[in-house]
Amino acid sequence: MLTNLTNITPEDAEETLQTVTGFFSTLNLQKILTIALLFVGCMVVMKVVLKLVDRTFRRLEMEKSLHTFIHAALRVILWLLTLCIVLDYIGVPMTSLVALLGVLGLAVSLAIQGTLSNLAGGIQILVSKPFKAGDYVEAGGVGGTVKEVGLAYTKLATVDNKVISVPNGQISGEKITNYSTAEQRRVDLTFGVSYQAPPERVIACIRQAVEAHPKALSTPEPFVRMSALKDSAIEYTLRVWCANGDYWDLHFDLLEQIKASFDRNGIEIPYNQLDVRIIEK
Repeated sequence: MLTNLTNITPEDAEETLQTVTGFFSTLNLQKILTIALLFVGCMVVMKVVLKLVDRTFRRLEMEKSLHTFIHAALRVILWLLTLCIVLDYIGVPMTSLVALLGVLGLAVSLAIQGTLSNLAGGIQILVSKPFKAGDYVEAGGVGGTVKEVGLAYTKLATVDNKVISVPNGQISGEKITNYSTAEQRRVDLTFGVSYQAPPERVIACIRQAVEAHPKALSTPEPFVRMSALKDSAIEYTLRVWCANGDYWDLHFDLLEQIKASFDRNGIEIPYNQLDVRIIEK
């Protein structure tokens, strides 16, 4: 396109100017009516095409933001086609006009490269739908509840009530974790217990706390096993399922209740410690 523009010589520009000037110098009622009919015809076609596209998008239940963007982009393209049709009737060379529009489009795209990247990312998100408004996600290095999915930015509300607008180009290029897709989530907890505590008693205390909690699900069955032998403690792993919305309530409740159960049964949660033996020679 740059080559086409550089091939436009001063003689070509002068010829185009003379063509336009000659057209308007011979302008009469017939030409005015022809231009008006061309314009009205293009407007009618534009309206029909946009209505058909809108109806198709409604049937496909397309995301509103994407629908609005495509509608606006298609309107701009149709207006450019209308302009080209009218100018072609006047006598303006289309090759020069198309080359000029191409170079202008390239210049604009380079100037707003970051915005175009965000728009492309927004279209990708709206089409693939990895999340929707109301989902809790981690995306673009930010965790929060999705408030709005726009074409350029996605707004996330954090747990401390901040609204962060994350560029869609950043989101689409990174890993997206959606915590709200499934109806159930699993709570994973690990407890370090003294080596002196009998394993069967530790497991029994953990199970009792889980079975007593109304938000812990019995199916799938909770998992409680010894999982590691550390320097200062034995680790026990608990995995229990709950409804998605009950995750944090169950998580914090079990931490408190299992610690209380350990205290009642004399089970120690030790600090990091180091045993030193002195050998006398």
